[in-house]
Amino acid sequence: MFKKLLNKKLLKNQKGLTIVELLAVIVILAIIAAIAIPAIGNIIENSRYNAVKADAINVLNAAQLYYTDNPKGESTVSGTEKQVTVEQLEDANYLESAGKIPKNASVKIDNPKKLTTTVNFSGSKSVSFNGVTIKDITNDDQKGSKISGEHLIEHKK
Repeated sequence: MFKKLLNKKLLKNQKGLTIVELLAVIVILAIIAAIAIPAIGNIIENSRYNAVKADAINVLNAAQLYYTDNPKGESTVSGTEKQVTVEQLEDANYLESAGKIPKNASVKIDNPKKLTTTVNFSGSKSVSFNGVTIKDITNDDQKGSKISGEHLIEHKK
């Protein structure tokens, strides 16, 4: 009998969540979402940009291996400059995948090797590699989220 009275008393003391408290929680969650969504968008843009730079470094490394194995190589001759294309690197099995780097992108036989191409990495955003080396790419500290239009990475002497 005493337990029944105690249980009834406990049930009367329990209160639910009021509508005001529920609205307060919803407002707090909305504020957190408003802050987090743009930050996540920037992270995605930066990742896409960094992925293209990593693809470019892979192409340059593959070209280095190609020219190490084939010093006089079956290079495409453009004017007086010898170069190899991404397509040739893939056909010769020096490069498994170029990622977003176009098949017609070329790497000059210079030492160090130099890549020239333009890659669209997100919507209307693109990056142009103008005779760049691995060092030029790794020294670029631009954020993908800060780029609007085209970003140029050039060879620095």
